[in-house]
Amino acid sequence: MRIRRPLLELLTPDEAGAIVGEACATLASVGVLVEHAGARALLRDAGAEAAGERSRIPERLVRAALASAPRRFTVYDRLARPALEMGGETVQFDPGSAAIHRLDAGSWRRRGATTADVAELVALVDRLPHYAAQSTALAAGDVPREMADRWRLYVTLSLSVKPVVTGTFRADGFPPMLAMLEAVRGGARELRARPLAVFDCCPSPPLKWSELTAQALVDCARAGVPATLVSMPLAGATAPVTLREAVVQHCAENLSGLVIHQLAAPGAPITYGGAPAAFDMRQGTTPMGAIETLMIDLAAAQVGRSLGLPTHAYMGLSEAKVPDYQAGLETGVGAVLAAAGGVNLVSGAGLLDYLLTQSLEKLLLDHEACGLALRLARGIEREDADVVGLLGELVARGSLLGHPHTRANWRRELTVPSALIDRATYGDWQKAGGRWAHERAADEVARRLATPGSDPLPDAVAAELAAIVAAEGRRWGAERLPELAPRAADGAR
Repeated sequence: MRIRRPLLELLTPDEAGAIVGEACATLASVGVLVEHAGARALLRDAGAEAAGERSRIPERLVRAALASAPRRFTVYDRLARPALEMGGETVQFDPGSAAIHRLDAGSWRRRGATTADVAELVALVDRLPHYAAQSTALAAGDVPREMADRWRLYVTLSLSVKPVVTGTFRADGFPPMLAMLEAVRGGARELRARPLAVFDCCPSPPLKWSELTAQALVDCARAGVPATLVSMPLAGATAPVTLREAVVQHCAENLSGLVIHQLAAPGAPITYGGAPAAFDMRQGTTPMGAIETLMIDLAAAQVGRSLGLPTHAYMGLSEAKVPDYQAGLETGVGAVLAAAGGVNLVSGAGLLDYLLTQSLEKLLLDHEACGLALRLARGIEREDADVVGLLGELVARGSLLGHPHTRANWRRELTVPSALIDRATYGDWQKAGGRWAHERAADEVARRLATPGSDPLPDAVAAELAAIVAAEGRRWGAERLPELAPRAADGAR
């Protein structure tokens, strides 16, 4: 029995409700710019006031959408096993996306990502249990950019058994991506019953849904593929600089997407998420690891939870350029706060450099941070032990190291990190080579990739996926596409 699950909340319940009320008032008066004609028509037909491409959404539509949206849903892996439980108290992690660079171990400099890099990242994540899902975390530069979204999904589905968090770069990307998901699951009805992927759908701040992202919302809803609303207010630039008001904007943008989504298909699964940032006034950058960014995330997740929706946030990442102290500081703080804040799905692991660069070495180190955060999320539990008698035995014996109570409980109670986390004495650390964490991680990447991965796709399914992407390749002028086999890890070359 758990004594108390840790839950960090920055708002009172009344304040969370006030933020929702102000977001609804904003949608009713200021409205939202919707570039997609079909989405505007859905809003207009439901009673929203049209003002050109802007739609003023009455609160009753927001409340109706909240009433129809599921409170929980499950995403399944390739083998149709439950893998992501969205809603309630569950905390889960996946890598951050969508970077365009890979950090090379050895030189510790970034370079453009290739299909081989994507394959290695997918293969590594498939072997790391604290990541509940894959994400299409890298966009390969060795295929036509017009098909980059569907290509990264193809690589992920081909090499991993885990479900995947993904998204589209182009309005024509969803049909081939849906076709691949249906091929793996065994049909449209089977995919609707046991979703394999989640699609991120991002409004553009302030208060805008582009042609692309509104199309993605409608496509996901009608196909029964779970969507995540990823509002991205930039406090001090494209959102108010005061954190509370940035949370109001985040809420308004997400609620407008929720209305469009539920009007397209009432009851379709959706998550209340986000990737806000606090603008850095010195550098003109968007620090995702800043404490103010994390505070907006936590408050936004609390608002989403108060609405009864599953929650998501981009936390546990860094603006550092290499996996150094700054990377560990920002990532560790973000992962722990996300777990303490009860965020259902936390994206960001592996990311450096303003979401531009993925590092396999950092991905491994972040896996350790996620493990610690997940232990925190479990909280402190009560058991039926005779604590008075147990303490009496401790006094009598002087130690409980070999006691049956210790042997029965220590593995469940005490986290055992991998060798990436140094808990040796100084002398033993020296004897082992005196290596820094990122150096140990470079070797560990190679070792992990050398271990067996998931069973491959059935031949017929693999052929169907290959045919889908081959057709996309020909459409964009690529008669030959890269091979999928991951090459030797950077640290092993």
